[in-house]
Amino acid sequence: MNQEKLMKRRMIRAIILFIITFIALLVFIALYIDETKRVQETYRKQYKVNLTKVIEDIDSYKNGEGDHDLRYMRIVSDMSGANSFAFLIDKFNDKQIIINELTTCTMKYPVQMKEKLDDMRQALSDILDDVDKGYEEAAAVVSSVDKKGY
Repeated sequence: MNQEKLMKRRMIRAIILFIITFIALLVFIALYIDETKRVQETYRKQYKVNLTKVIEDIDSYKNGEGDHDLRYMRIVSDMSGANSFAFLIDKFNDKQIIINELTTCTMKYPVQMKEKLDDMRQALSDILDDVDKGYEEAAAVVSSVDKKGY
């Protein structure tokens, strides 16, 4: 008799421990999902901040006098930062490719891209305004670059 009561108590304790552990697991899963969403929001904000900096750098390049090479390097740097954050954003694959190609063209073909900065600025401005044609405009800028030239 004592053996049966002892086994029932152990079984009840095991069930209670299982329920507590299961609830704790659900809480940690919910916290993980919440934190993942926050991180994604941070990546999206930083992506937009970098695109804003690229637009400001393009304006500075167009309106400024003096060291245009330094101003262009700032464009490349901020575009590279936006590209890095684009790759960290989930469910952003097609747009990642376009931003990556635009960054690559900015780095590899500075002579051609300096002539296309107005188009690039317009595309990035439309992207920041959440207009989908912005990515199409960026793709048009990329396709207009002669990849065999400078």
